[in-house]
Amino acid sequence: MGLHIPASIPTSGAALRAGALEVVVLGGHLLLYPTGVCQEKLTAAAPATRPPLLLLHGFTDNRSVFVLLRRALGAGGLRHVEAYNYSPFTLDLRVTARHLARRVEELCERTGQERVDLVGHSLGGLVGRYYVQRLGGDTRVRTLVTLGTPHSGTRVAPFMDAHPLVRQMRPDSEVLAELAAPAPGCATRCVAFWSELDALMTPVGTARIEHPDLLVENVQVTGIGHLALPAHPAVIAAVRRILDGPGLAAVADSEAASVA
Repeated sequence: MGLHIPASIPTSGAALRAGALEVVVLGGHLLLYPTGVCQEKLTAAAPATRPPLLLLHGFTDNRSVFVLLRRALGAGGLRHVEAYNYSPFTLDLRVTARHLARRVEELCERTGQERVDLVGHSLGGLVGRYYVQRLGGDTRVRTLVTLGTPHSGTRVAPFMDAHPLVRQMRPDSEVLAELAAPAPGCATRCVAFWSELDALMTPVGTARIEHPDLLVENVQVTGIGHLALPAHPAVIAAVRRILDGPGLAAVADSEAASVA
């Protein structure tokens, strides 16, 4: 099923505005980047009415990318929110997915909850999906939300193929072949946000999840580039409604009405 959440009313200048926004977001993120280098200190979780949430950053990034998203999703104390920094020296996302599995178990034990939600940006979404689909993580993960994740592989920046993680994000990689394999009975709800202006997703639409065995909602966002996906108010509001609300159709209707 595909849904459309317009972040702005499309015009001929949408690409220029999206590019300008990417520059602004990049500048802000570079300022915040040092604050997210270290793994955050784990704290006792206060009682919450919703499953705890774990945020997974993208390639060469860290938890600072989620400053705005984290604040919004943790507002009101309805859920416990944490961000997981995987090692910048990671060479295999499958290893990171196994580390994530241990982190999820620890989070469930510490919060007293049976299930968690995951939100992953870019490569972080693939790590979360690999855990859910290939390591039995669907027994622990209620909802997996991905933001600009190359589920079908991306061909952007061929000069970076020397890096093993980049090779794993190519359309013909072993990792993506594993994710394309049957996954009968996978119980996790998957929601994939994608944008036609995401310059890191080549071809356009590769951030959609296309798998017959998965419970999938693909959400197209208009007028937003790759870096802005975890920071744009329209996306943040949509993610919050997905994790809080009755269903994605209501989310799409509400978001469309807000820009009408």
